[in-house]
Amino acid sequence: MPSLFASYLRVYEPLTAFDRERQVFWRRYVREGRAVAPLEGPVRQRTAVIEALGAGWTRLPDLPEEAYVLETDDTLLVCPWNLRVRVAEAALSARDGVPSVLADAFVPPILAGQAKAVIDDWRSGARVLEHGVPRVHEQIATWGVPLRWFVFIDAEERELTLRAGGRALRYRTEISKARRRASRGLSVLRKSVGDAPITQAVEEGARWLEEFHPRSVVELDYGGLVDLLDDETLEADDSPRLVATGLAGLSRGNSEAATKAYETLVARWRDVQLRERRN
Repeated sequence: MPSLFASYLRVYEPLTAFDRERQVFWRRYVREGRAVAPLEGPVRQRTAVIEALGAGWTRLPDLPEEAYVLETDDTLLVCPWNLRVRVAEAALSARDGVPSVLADAFVPPILAGQAKAVIDDWRSGARVLEHGVPRVHEQIATWGVPLRWFVFIDAEERELTLRAGGRALRYRTEISKARRRASRGLSVLRKSVGDAPITQAVEEGARWLEEFHPRSVVELDYGGLVDLLDDETLEADDSPRLVATGLAGLSRGNSEAATKAYETLVARWRDVQLRERRN
């Protein structure tokens, strides 16, 4: 199957973060060997959505309940896909700021209505009381890694695999560490650059991290981007360290060091982004 040139920021929560019904479901799901590996997940997600929506794009069907799973020591952590909610959100976002004629062509009104109903139900007071605050456990970015994601992890947390058929680069960290880094980074950005887009982006990410259980694990996965980069480039990648260097420079008032780190990082990922336009 072709790679999806995208990166992923995921949160895996312990079973205690879910209501009793979900805990039973996810235990059975893992026991039956149904959990999907991160290397296979993106293609599985895309296939499931396309097949379920059908060629007419006129309905929002039920989608399979799947998840990525981590087992650490005696703890089982789950990152649900929430496909139906994510498709509904994408359908509504696709209509935002688009003339109605074009919006209706891309997302028919009947599909948009169903999508709104799904989101409203997901966020309804009754559902929150029964199942807790709704959470989307995975964020996706195509043709690159958002620079703000590197604020949440540390270079020493890298897991690199270069074997044929299983090349992967990911970072995993405790959510408590990710939150502390987000808080520190946000403080530095507010003092140094104020209410700039990067500050707002990090703040949004920090708020997202606060939605999850305190014993969760955060994962930044390069996903299909590894297929755009050779082994030497992956081994040399120090993007988290460059972000940390830039923030450290800003905190000391060393704008030259911060600018150098930022420009190096932007240039590196711009080269990846430009590949989207290549034939």
